[in-house]
Amino acid sequence: MTTARDLMTPDVRCVPASETLDRAAQLMRDHGIGALPVKGSDGELAGIVTDRDIVVKVLAAGKDASRVTAGELAEGGVHTVDAGADATLAVKAMGEARIRRIVVVEDGTPVGMITEADLARKLTAEAFSSYAGRVYAAP
Repeated sequence: MTTARDLMTPDVRCVPASETLDRAAQLMRDHGIGALPVKGSDGELAGIVTDRDIVVKVLAAGKDASRVTAGELAEGGVHTVDAGADATLAVKAMGEARIRRIVVVEDGTPVGMITEADLARKLTAEAFSSYAGRVYAAP
């Protein structure tokens, strides 16, 4: 059985909810990633911040990224999947939620992330096409 762990990119980087978005953007740049799960002060996942969120919701809106925190921008909730879960369940969850990334957890701790790029590299063309059809279909 292929698991979520088999699909994921390991060593996910997280950012505290109190961190400013300019610093979050620097972390993304330094690690070559486009998204960071956000951890609340209680250590629980509070959401996710993407590079696109920073550009569209902060910079293009005329806000100062050095004054807006990751917690302020993080969308409510974050989708997760257990590392040992069947990979088809992870892909199904991503398609149903129409999301391009999901955080992989083990005992509640983030251990990786499955991104659209991971799916494109590791799924069959038919399986990826099915996923993309659900994510990009008109609502």
